[in-house]
Amino acid sequence: MEKFTVSKRHWLLLWGLQLGLAGGAAPVFSQAVLPYTPNLDQQQLEDQGLALTEDVVQLVRFQQYDLAFPRAKLATQLAPEQFQTWFILGTLYLQQEEVEPGITVLKKAEALAPEEAGIKFTLGNAYFQKGQYDQAVEVLLAGLAQRPDTPAALFDLGNAYLKLVKYPDAVTAYQKALKAEEQFWPALNNIGLIEYEQGKIDTALKRWQEVIKIDSEQPEPQLAIAVALYKQGKTEEGLRKAQDALNLDSRYGEIDFLVKNLWGEQLIADTKALFATPTMVEVLRTLPPPSDDL
Repeated sequence: MEKFTVSKRHWLLLWGLQLGLAGGAAPVFSQAVLPYTPNLDQQQLEDQGLALTEDVVQLVRFQQYDLAFPRAKLATQLAPEQFQTWFILGTLYLQQEEVEPGITVLKKAEALAPEEAGIKFTLGNAYFQKGQYDQAVEVLLAGLAQRPDTPAALFDLGNAYLKLVKYPDAVTAYQKALKAEEQFWPALNNIGLIEYEQGKIDTALKRWQEVIKIDSEQPEPQLAIAVALYKQGKTEEGLRKAQDALNLDSRYGEIDFLVKNLWGEQLIADTKALFATPTMVEVLRTLPPPSDDL
C-alpha cells in the first residue's frame, strides 16, 4: 500500500461503495453534467441518476467530497426508486461521519432492496459508529445470513462484539473473516487486541508479527508490537519500533485515535507509559501533522 494506510473503520465503507454499483449496472456516460433536453423520459432520468453514482465513487476515491455530495444527492432525485443511488449517498454520509443522515438514507435503500446484503452491512457499520452495538450485531447478522463469506462485514461484526465485551464471539467473527480472506490483516490485528486485554501478551505479539508479514507498512501492528516489547522490559527495541510506527502515520501518537481503533484499556495504559518516556515525549513533540492522504 503506497505509504497509505486504510483506517480499519473504513474497510466496510470502501467495499460498500464498490458494491453499490454491482447490484445494477448503469449505462456509462462520458460526462456527469446532464444535457439540456425537455423530452427525457423516466428511464433516461434513472439511467442518468445511476450513471452519476459511478462518478461519485470515482470522486470519493480521490477524496473530492465537495463534488461527490451534490452529484449523489442529484442521483437520488433522478432515480428515487433505484436503491443504488440512496445506498451510495448513505455510504458517503458515513465516510464523512454524518451518521444520522446516513442511517436515514440507508433505510430508504433497504426498503427498496431488502434482499441486498450490502445495505445491511453498511447499516450495521452506521449503528456501530453511533455506539448502538446490539443493533449493529442484529443488522450485520441479517446481512451475513444472505452473504455469509464477506470479510469486511465479519470484521465489523467482530468489532461490535468486541465493544460488547463478548470476546469469544468477536474472535469467532474475526476468524471467519480470515477464513474468507487469508490476507485480511485487520481481523488478525484485532484478535491480538483481545488477547492483550486477556493478559496473553506473548500470543498477541505473535498475532501482530503475523500482520507485519502480510503488510510491513501498517503502523498499527508495529506500534502494538512496540508497546508489548516495552511492557516485557525490552525497552530499547520497544522505543525504536514505536518511533518507526509513528513515522509511518503520526495519528497513532494520539490516544484518542487508538481508542477509536478499539485498543483496550490495558493496551492504552501501557501505551501511555511508553509515550511518557523522555525519548517518546520528544518524538511526539516533533512529529509532523498527519497527511491529508491518510
